[in-house]
Amino acid sequence: MIRNIVFDIGNVLTDFRWKGFLRDKGFDEDMVERIAEASIMSPCWEEFDRGDWDEERLLQEFIKNDPEIEQELRSSFSCVTGMVTIRDYAIPWIKELKEKGYRVLYLSNFSYKAYVECAEALTFLPYMDGGILSYREKLVKPNPEIYRLLLDRFSLLPRETVFLDDTLKNVEAAREQGIYGIHFESREQACLALKELGVM
Repeated sequence: MIRNIVFDIGNVLTDFRWKGFLRDKGFDEDMVERIAEASIMSPCWEEFDRGDWDEERLLQEFIKNDPEIEQELRSSFSCVTGMVTIRDYAIPWIKELKEKGYRVLYLSNFSYKAYVECAEALTFLPYMDGGILSYREKLVKPNPEIYRLLLDRFSLLPRETVFLDDTLKNVEAAREQGIYGIHFESREQACLALKELGVM
């Protein structure tokens, strides 16, 4: 029986709208893609989520990836407010699950900078029963340790726990720990998958 429902945050309960964010700063499509390749799409981004690098170290690594666009990179990431926005269904969905008796938690790769500067996108957190953000633990998904930490810290049994994430490798890593995994595509698809597990 499922008793615990664990959500990823980005592109599940929120939109990680990096393309729109960069367009909002006035960059054309070519520059949006170029900035993304040097930053969000590079391995450096994961290190920032891990919480090991400060902002200046991160920027220096981005700039190494594409020195010609240093100013554009600095402009893009001086403030990331608006890069993450809450989805309308987030709080109602969490409330609905809790009213039915489920524990609702989060497990997300998330940087301190985004946590602070995108705080208005995270207004659902107080409605949840706790969770793990990667920067606090110096661990990122799909490292098996972050799943074991979640289970241990919140006394969860894997067979009673389901994890929803939009990234397949993160779902597969959860399954390797005995957790039920749902590869999130939409709320409607996820609700059907939860129903198949007996979550009503």
